[in-house]
Amino acid sequence: MKETEEIKYKPSPDYKSDLETARKKSAKALLWIGIISMIMFWAGLTSAYVVRHDSGNWLVFKLPDIFFISTAIIILSSITFLMVQNAAKKSNYQMMTLGTLITLVLGFGFVYCQYLGWTELTAKNVVFGGKYSNPSGSFFILFIWAHWAHLAGGIISLIVVLINSLRKKYSAENALGIELCALYWHFLDLLWVYLFLFLYFIR
Repeated sequence: MKETEEIKYKPSPDYKSDLETARKKSAKALLWIGIISMIMFWAGLTSAYVVRHDSGNWLVFKLPDIFFISTAIIILSSITFLMVQNAAKKSNYQMMTLGTLITLVLGFGFVYCQYLGWTELTAKNVVFGGKYSNPSGSFFILFIWAHWAHLAGGIISLIVVLINSLRKKYSAENALGIELCALYWHFLDLLWVYLFLFLYFIR
């Protein structure tokens, strides 16, 4: 009788697989909720920009050339992280680590270029507040700062992925961390491209 009960309560062979699938679905669902919340935030902010833009008293200024470079950098970083995703499918630890490292370096490069652009704008009195401030400059600086805040989460995620790649924690069967990081990083990439084009054409 005892042996029968042990067999009765023995987990099925697919138990771990089902548990992993459920974990992936819940983690991705939570991330998507966060991304949708951010999309709503940016939709509201850009809508406020358009409304204020049409009200007059709007200073038109030239975008720093460094922002074109930073845009190219963040697009390139998405491409390098696609390499990481592809390497994870093949359990290629070397390429996972190398690709994540390159993406992280490009991420820091993007932040640095953004900082240079911000300082250039500040030197031209395009500031967030103060006697030289104008709604156009205030919105532009706010966009930069807000994107930096979201980007900080992406940088932290890349660092975590890099550490786990070095420790060989990912494989073709277990790459949830890479999948989540990729989803968020590609979102940040598309977000900046959208913001850059928005600010370039609506100034």
